[in-house]
Amino acid sequence: MSKRLSSHFPVELSIVIPLLNEAESLPELTRWINRVLTQHGLTYEVILIDDGSTDASWDVIEELAQTDTHLRGIRFNRNYGKSAALNTGFRETTGRVVCTMDADLQDSPEELPELYRMIVEERYDLVSGWKKKRYDPLSKTIPTKLFNGATRWISGISLHDFNCGLKAYDQRVVKGIEVYGEMHRYIPVIAKWNGFGRIGEKAVQHQERKYGVTKFGLERFVYGFLDLMSITFVSRFRRRPMHFFGTLGSVSFLVGMLITLWLVAEKIYLAHYNLRARDVTDQPLFFLALVAVILGMQLFLAGFLAEMVQLNGPRRNDYLIRDKLNID
Repeated sequence: MSKRLSSHFPVELSIVIPLLNEAESLPELTRWINRVLTQHGLTYEVILIDDGSTDASWDVIEELAQTDTHLRGIRFNRNYGKSAALNTGFRETTGRVVCTMDADLQDSPEELPELYRMIVEERYDLVSGWKKKRYDPLSKTIPTKLFNGATRWISGISLHDFNCGLKAYDQRVVKGIEVYGEMHRYIPVIAKWNGFGRIGEKAVQHQERKYGVTKFGLERFVYGFLDLMSITFVSRFRRRPMHFFGTLGSVSFLVGMLITLWLVAEKIYLAHYNLRARDVTDQPLFFLALVAVILGMQLFLAGFLAEMVQLNGPRRNDYLIRDKLNID
């Protein structure tokens, strides 16, 4: 199954595993990964990101690394979150294909060879796991379905499970995107809006949690919705903020001016025929129009200032280049 590597890639597969207080599961997980990938003849590295664990996770990583040369470790000074761990791990990868998985043994390493094959042979940019049969309580599965449905509708990406930790990426993807805040849930969305449009999905086995307890609560779905709004705006309008603020501002200003003109015209018409008419400033509609005009001007100004910031940003002309031909 394995293909001969280009000298550009020291290993075929990099596995990035963020973890928080998973000391009990790490020995079993690393042995399992080694058994599966050795059986399939894949060269690999495992990058373990200790996201500020308060148990013995780092001690276990140090002990395992003494006997397993595939292991590399990074330890955060405190808990920064899964997105920070993934982004840091992505920068350290050297493999042709990069896979991510959770450290709690709920993601099966048996899926890794097939995910690798889909990237290399079927030329996907990204393949996301789909936990078709989940071993989670209803309090977690029902919000997850709603979350995935909203993300599909907004992003236009037909994935069943955006939040599955088991994913595979072409090396170009992880080196070409930046994951921050709590955006790890939306890596497929970020990848698509950066031009990596070949996104696939694979049904994967979901294991019951063997050690410890889940580190995520229901609040992640509230934060997840806010993050989706944020990434949607940033991805679409980061380089052209005036298109967003200017459009809303122009519409608001125009609506306010039209209402004001209509009220003035009505006043003139009624006065011309000696009909009773209230003063324009006595009508509630006038104040709504005034608010719309002021809001429109503020939105337009916000768009102008955002354009100025963008034009002076250090990365204003950074673009992802896929290939070059006869270019030094």
